[in-house]
Amino acid sequence: MNGSIRTVPPSTGRSGAKLLAVFSAALLIGLTLYTSRDSLPPVPDLAAEESREQKPAAPAPRAVEAANAFLDALDAKLREKAQLEYSSDKKPNWSNLPTSFVPRNGVPLGDLTKEQRNKAMSVVASVLSKDGYQKVIDIMDGDQKLLDNAGKGGKGGGKGPLFGKDLYYLAIFGTPSETKPWMVQFGGHHLGINVTVIGKHFVLTPTHTGAQPALFKRDDKEVRPLGAESDAAFKLMAALNEKQRAEAIIGARSQQELLLGPGRDGKTIEPKGIKGSALTADQQALLLDVIGAWVNIVEPDAAAARMAAIKEKIGDTHFAWSGPTEKGKAAYFRVQGPNVVIEYAPQGGTDHIHTVIRNPEDDYGVGTAKTLK
Repeated sequence: MNGSIRTVPPSTGRSGAKLLAVFSAALLIGLTLYTSRDSLPPVPDLAAEESREQKPAAPAPRAVEAANAFLDALDAKLREKAQLEYSSDKKPNWSNLPTSFVPRNGVPLGDLTKEQRNKAMSVVASVLSKDGYQKVIDIMDGDQKLLDNAGKGGKGGGKGPLFGKDLYYLAIFGTPSETKPWMVQFGGHHLGINVTVIGKHFVLTPTHTGAQPALFKRDDKEVRPLGAESDAAFKLMAALNEKQRAEAIIGARSQQELLLGPGRDGKTIEPKGIKGSALTADQQALLLDVIGAWVNIVEPDAAAARMAAIKEKIGDTHFAWSGPTEKGKAAYFRVQGPNVVIEYAPQGGTDHIHTVIRNPEDDYGVGTAKTLK
């Protein structure tokens, strides 16, 4: 872990700098050991389920069943926190920052019994792919590493505990339904999963994933929560010729701020970098691999539909790069098209990463809801 931790809040300036100073000081004085009481449920193996006589339920009914099972397992007080109106204006309350700095919606895993906790994670698994759920587990395990390595001490300068698997929150917006819109929001430090479910449609955007540490060991095996994203982008850069690379690079130094990260719903930025139409077919396929590293987090059928829609507009999709091009170095990159925006921003080094994926046409499922009316 780095000697100090740098996070990028939704806005900058004196207040942002003060917040970062307090946050770094909190790490230096140590944190109260706040370990998870229970391990998280394993990654579900749907392929194994399909091999049984009875096939698993379709994605939408499976998600509804999981959400209802979770809500029914809560007492009245917890359920009131866990379930919000679908029209609530609290949907944008997701962030890269720890929950003690930016409060989250819903209930924290640390307030749940083992049974309730397992049901909560089953909700998360029901709206994601197997790899997507594993990514969530990896990010949370990395955050637990921050807590475990911090040792004992004060509670974050009066702000309370900052890290650990207990500090991830689950909220359900609306009433789980196979026909009407509802949403699953799950997140904490370096994680903000937002999946709007409208019938068979699972809309992943906006979603934030991050990692610190970006590389750690679990059971003597190396874990890179965002390794696929970085590897795919460096592979694309390596495939560009000199002229194409010059078009793609927008800065010699790696940009650290997410331009469309938490707190920036509805914002727009100018497309930069090399346009998809300037790429060969093989290079376009590599660009789609970069995009797929994010899109494939969500439920597989929904991911396939999204990738098909993005592929249709790949010629109008830009790829931009800022920073060194040698693999393993800290570099910012961005994908920006009519129906997808992705940012990957290292926070001063390779061990602390922030990313975001958005759909200008469909954040929070707004576009899908209009189409289905």
